Amino acid sequence: MNIEKKVTWLELFYDLLFVAAVSKATHVLLHADNGYISIEYIAKFVLIFIPIWWAWVGQTLFNNRYGQDVFLHRIFMILQLFFVLTMTFSLSTDFDRYYVPFFIGYIGSRVLTAIQYVVVQKSEISHRAATARYLGTRFWIGIVISTASLFFDSWFRYSILYAGIAVDIILPLIGRRFMVKTPIHTHHLLERFALFTLILLGELVVSTLAVLQSSDGTWQSILFAFQAFILVIAMWWQYFENIEKKVDKAMQTAGQTIIYVHLLIYLSMSTIAASIQLLFMDQLAYRFMLGFVFLSVLLYFLSTSIVFHRYRHKHRQLRPFHLVIFLGLLGSFFLIDMCVVVPNYVIIGEMMVFFIVYARLATR
Repeated sequence: MNIEKKVTWLELFYDLLFVAAVSKATHVLLHADNGYISIEYIAKFVLIFIPIWWAWVGQTLFNNRYGQDVFLHRIFMILQLFFVLTMTFSLSTDFDRYYVPFFIGYIGSRVLTAIQYVVVQKSEISHRAATARYLGTRFWIGIVISTASLFFDSWFRYSILYAGIAVDIILPLIGRRFMVKTPIHTHHLLERFALFTLILLGELVVSTLAVLQSSDGTWQSILFAFQAFILVIAMWWQYFENIEKKVDKAMQTAGQTIIYVHLLIYLSMSTIAASIQLLFMDQLAYRFMLGFVFLSVLLYFLSTSIVFHRYRHKHRQLRPFHLVIFLGLLGSFFLIDMCVVVPNYVIIGEMMVFFIVYARLATR
């Protein structure tokens, strides 16, 4: 298990299809009406994003524990690409219209993942066979529950669909005893999640470009875009400097902190990307905008802190006073902005400063 596992070219190609999926999910948050993003669209954003994340995680974890760059594995991956493409096409806020292609894409992806576990357990021994058998059989529970949604209409259909997805997501947690006995390749898994993080950073860059494209090239828009760009660079620096130099890649774990907390990282990165555009276009009520922006940044900070604290070398873990500094800085900016109405380029500037400080102190 200490042999370093490499990311294959097919895995990188697989990631490319999720670029469009992530972009579609993020754009759901740009539906601002009367100065607010409705609960409906926030909920739809989360409900769209979670199946994207879990479909990607499912195949990625199989590749991490059992994947080999052989003919049969490539066939399974190519079939996965088709189902991901179908799911991506169907992503929309109009759930009813695209329900069937979404169902085919998502369930097809999960069925293929379950089949791969069933196939591979026959060639494995001991705890590795037991883990593959557990996942290969238990994942069918969530698949069957979600499939039952086809027989219902209205909101009840979606309740059943997402109940199946929820079961699917918690099964590895329930079977943690199997996961621990078949630990992840930490180096490979961190690299895979870092590559997906690059997709989200791409969304942040696209949002920065959207600022320039939606303006007439005024000094204010250029300043705003510059600050947003530095913010993105600081996020990249903080995340990848930790991945590259600060974490213990030889650590053997079930990997569940990496897997599940990264959902929060990705959700927060999507909301920050949407925040950049909404902030510049001034489409949100001031206090709602502050809450949306600062909560997005806070979620990113807390979730990345959890992951990197768990996997950092002990002598490189951040201390409690670092947490006080980061939360104090972010809280101070928020209180000032709540008391004094400031322009959008000041708010984005504050976020830029926070991420620069976060990147500097978290990578020392």
